[in-house]
Amino acid sequence: MSTHFPFTAVVGQEDLQLALLLNAVAPNIGGVLVRGEKGTAKSTAVRALSALLPPVEVVPGCRFSCDPASPDPSCPDGPHGAGAAEARAARMVELPVGASEDRLVGALDIERALAEGVKAFEPGLLAAAHRGILYVDEVNLLHDHLVDLLLDAAAMGASYVEREGVSVRHAARFLLVGTMNPEEGELRPQLLDRFGLTVEVAASRETDQRVEVVRRRLAYDDDPAGFAARWGDEEAAVRQRVIAARELLPKVRLGDGALRQIAATCAAFEVDGMRADIVMARTATALAAWAGRTDVLAEDVRQAALLALPHRRRRNPFDAPGLDEDKLDQTLEESSESSGDDDPDPDGPGGGGQPSPDAGPQDGDGGAAASEGGEAEGAGAGAGEQAPARAAEPFRTKALNVPGIGEGAAGRRSRARTEHGRTTGARRPQGALTKLHLAATVQAAAPHQRVRGRSGPGLVLRRDDLRQAVREGRESNLVLFVVDASGSMAARQRMSAVKGAVLSLLLDAYQRRDKVGLVTFRGSGAEVALPPTSSVDAAAARLESLPTGGRTPLAAGLLRAHEVLRVERLRDPSRRALVVVVTDGRATGGPEPVALAGRAARLFAAEGVASVVVDCESGPVRLGLAGRLAGELGGTAVTLDELRADSIAGLVRDVRGTSRRAA
Repeated sequence: MSTHFPFTAVVGQEDLQLALLLNAVAPNIGGVLVRGEKGTAKSTAVRALSALLPPVEVVPGCRFSCDPASPDPSCPDGPHGAGAAEARAARMVELPVGASEDRLVGALDIERALAEGVKAFEPGLLAAAHRGILYVDEVNLLHDHLVDLLLDAAAMGASYVEREGVSVRHAARFLLVGTMNPEEGELRPQLLDRFGLTVEVAASRETDQRVEVVRRRLAYDDDPAGFAARWGDEEAAVRQRVIAARELLPKVRLGDGALRQIAATCAAFEVDGMRADIVMARTATALAAWAGRTDVLAEDVRQAALLALPHRRRRNPFDAPGLDEDKLDQTLEESSESSGDDDPDPDGPGGGGQPSPDAGPQDGDGGAAASEGGEAEGAGAGAGEQAPARAAEPFRTKALNVPGIGEGAAGRRSRARTEHGRTTGARRPQGALTKLHLAATVQAAAPHQRVRGRSGPGLVLRRDDLRQAVREGRESNLVLFVVDASGSMAARQRMSAVKGAVLSLLLDAYQRRDKVGLVTFRGSGAEVALPPTSSVDAAAARLESLPTGGRTPLAAGLLRAHEVLRVERLRDPSRRALVVVVTDGRATGGPEPVALAGRAARLFAAEGVASVVVDCESGPVRLGLAGRLAGELGGTAVTLDELRADSIAGLVRDVRGTSRRAA
């Protein structure tokens, strides 16, 4: 068994350590979502936490870790009578990003259930994590339906498996910890809300602290066991403190004054629903227990707000995380005065909560994201560069889809064959049977019953009779934006509208779980402003700082986009692309720019790439160049007005064209 890096030896991540320990004291807080850049000890701290949890008593031989003092009455391995108990260390179970639903919730042996009448259930990771830690690295890359199942189990404390009339339920109470790098994409707001606490982490910018991080890591790599032994006393002290806080927790009093402060804070920051209030109350209570107190103070409420609210106040993926601490202090002060509560000042000394005296100074806000610079490159021959225009307010867009039926990653845009969705047919299973089509199975077996010796009621099934359900749902796509940033688009009011339209499409891509990319062209060439990514907020930041001016090398922009698609097709061949060209259709610079742009556009049409041209031409006299470009691409053109979902004109045309990859 490998030796984990000691929890108390982690440097400069006090907020992360405190959030994890509070959940260890009160698992009903709902877990922790850890957001931050790579290399910030996220995984190290989570793996080290399991060593600090007290051992658990389990029923011997129970695959579901039932507590012998109060066994689960519906345990599939039960019923458990009074008997022996055994102690084991609390488990930390890791959920891989590529895990299947069966791996998460468990699997029923459908073949044995149908052929032999045996209800055989193989527990999944939710059962293994019961009374321990369930760790999901890169939770933002996990399929949405798995995240839904995971968070439902965490909220209910139980897992339910329903397969063709066979039902299994078992307890699944665990400390849920998810980590993610926001640059790789965001979670939906509905899923963010299901995590109890969130912590933003970032590498320290202090030289002494960075030196200490390297020193400790090198010492651990040279001698893991010896390094862990040197931190044994600190680890034991924190372990005992967790046990003491758990015992004290039921005695902690949450007064009316603290409750009013919690309610006033959630109302002031306009968080949706009541989950934030409940999580803040549980967190403040756990903070008091962790500090060895039986009363919740204003400082506990303040710390609880900093941990429980930042991810709940985000209205869209472009909002920066975090809280306005001045507003928080003002709200707490006003609510304290109105209630006449005797709690001390919110800025008073706290109850501690730092697990190691050797940990470095606190990092303040724990990692604010650096904004993208707006420094621009040359604007091209004979034209000055203009300052970036601010984007207009985003709006709800009409749905743009890729034609045909794909087989890409699950999402919410185009039709696809998926594991989830409506059943459209049946086929013989290819590999393990996962979704049984019962009617088709019975229909396949029925003609052979006399040959198999069945003359009365009932049905004799064989493996060849089994049929897999074919389901149709929605997939996510790669939405590649090709944006004209030339001088013809540079009028500030016009470019503001264009950026607002692209921002609206980015928001739509976020909601539909798409990958996005951004190619811009201006001056003498084109550049990939953002390679394909799941982070739409990164695309929004690049768009905001987009400079304009110069000629219109339309062909260069299309050719660069074509190259981006070629490379991405090698990396992810099942993900279909939708190219959105945002331009007025003009092409200038170089010999025969219009003809060259037409030839570049026909490359997309020849490969069946779905495309839309957002026509940005304005004014009383219009040349119709964007519509002509759409014809060359084999796609369709829409105006900025038609792009709006509530437009009177409406967008009644689907994306035209055929795709060689579409079924």
